[in-house]
Amino acid sequence: MKKEFVVVTGGLGFIGSSIVEKLLNLKFKVVNLDNLTYAANLEKLKKFNSFKNYYFYKCDITDSKKLNRIFNKYKPKYILNLAAESHVDNSINNPKNFINTNIIGTYNLLVETNKLHQKNYSIKFVQISTDEVYGDVVKKNKSSKENDAYSPSSPYSASKASADHLVRSWSRTYGIKYNITCSANNYGPYQNNEKLIPVIIKNIVSKKKIPIYGNGLQKRNWIYVEDNADAIIKIALKGKDNSTYNIGSNNDFTNKFMVKTICKILCKKFNFNKRIFKLIKYVKDRPGHDVVYKVNFHKIRKELNWKPKENFNKSITKTIRWYLKKFK
Repeated sequence: MKKEFVVVTGGLGFIGSSIVEKLLNLKFKVVNLDNLTYAANLEKLKKFNSFKNYYFYKCDITDSKKLNRIFNKYKPKYILNLAAESHVDNSINNPKNFINTNIIGTYNLLVETNKLHQKNYSIKFVQISTDEVYGDVVKKNKSSKENDAYSPSSPYSASKASADHLVRSWSRTYGIKYNITCSANNYGPYQNNEKLIPVIIKNIVSKKKIPIYGNGLQKRNWIYVEDNADAIIKIALKGKDNSTYNIGSNNDFTNKFMVKTICKILCKKFNFNKRIFKLIKYVKDRPGHDVVYKVNFHKIRKELNWKPKENFNKSITKTIRWYLKKFK
């Protein structure tokens, strides 16, 4: 059993639960802080509770007193901050929750990290961010690099950008060690129902319209959640201190392509009728909707010898099969 304690915030979320499971299997002592919001996976909580190296706390990261007690008790070597409000539509309708969790919550975690740092404990803060902080990649064939200026377009991406700046400033001012990861769009089993791929499959199963914003030509880089989790852990353990890493793949697809691809797979491999294509409905575009997100992930490939393992066709089929079992 490894001696190091790792605090993972948001460890019952989509990406967080994948990271927690991998860390437990690597024999780290994992302290999982999750507020058990609508996005929490209670099925994973039951599974994790069977591990002797697992410690769970229902905790809102805006609760500074509770964070202080937990940090003082475990004195973690790594903090992986995945606790976040993350749905762009929700940030447009209710930005206050995003300011509180994503900015104030990160501030509270940094305060506790610095308290241990000032007492000479070895500790690293890993901030899990998003490709959306870079904003729209307007130039054809361009991709966002780690040293590019931030240009967030939504309350969600602005809150994540703010948190990233706080992390860098705490390093510059107080000397804490950090990494920031900017990941592409994740997909896979266990994602919350409000996200694009679950919405597509759930609506098809329910014979409801599949909404596509605008003309559907918004392009995103897609990465399987297990690949992203592997990359984040590798960055935490082996990444260069005080450095940012983009995490991406070679899967650059429009929303329209994703919807039609899922429909094709459902027809070809799961015997759905081709009439499901008629469920596609183009709706009014989201305010401030960026057209293209694309990260350059050459740095993590070169420095850490990481690249995504999952084949898109196999992993999206695996994902579809999982959601069909859930929604049928």
